[in-house]
Amino acid sequence: MPADRVRLMDAAALNRALTRIAHEIVEKNPSAGAVRLVGIRTRGVPLAGRLASRIAAIEKTSPPTGVLDINLYRDDLSLVGPNPVLRRTDIPFDIDGECIVLVDDVLFTGRTIRAAMDALMDLGRPRMIQLAVLVDRGHRELPIRADFVGKNVPTSFDESVDVRLEEIDGEDEVVLVRGPREEDRR
Repeated sequence: MPADRVRLMDAAALNRALTRIAHEIVEKNPSAGAVRLVGIRTRGVPLAGRLASRIAAIEKTSPPTGVLDINLYRDDLSLVGPNPVLRRTDIPFDIDGECIVLVDDVLFTGRTIRAAMDALMDLGRPRMIQLAVLVDRGHRELPIRADFVGKNVPTSFDESVDVRLEEIDGEDEVVLVRGPREEDRR
């Protein structure tokens, strides 16, 4: 691995973190059947699926899962480009009065989560929204915190955290990248 990249979690560590988060969700919510998991596109979606499987193994019932696309709710939409890519939101259950656990890969400024909450509120009025993230890297710009965190990783502004998942990237790992990201060098 290049010197500007440091592996923070391998596949085993990532799986242990997800198992721990699943147990914490069950402990905080007495009825796992009352919890709905909503993954934020892109990497929050497979993470939500994995958490649902782990909760099912613990509680013998799998919480419903959904997919949330937040692109139209982003406060930096004008910076993304003239034609943002819109993907489908697929939440096959009513969210009114439910406990929704938003799932994302990395918590940074809090702006993605704010956008996700706005998108959820347009779909209904949940009883409660909780947040599960694989990595919290700090640097919040909004008063948002995660209820369930796989790993806290203090970072500087010139570092980023890349989560790679088998379903999307062909492998499981979390990597700290120092300096400009690969896509920023283009």
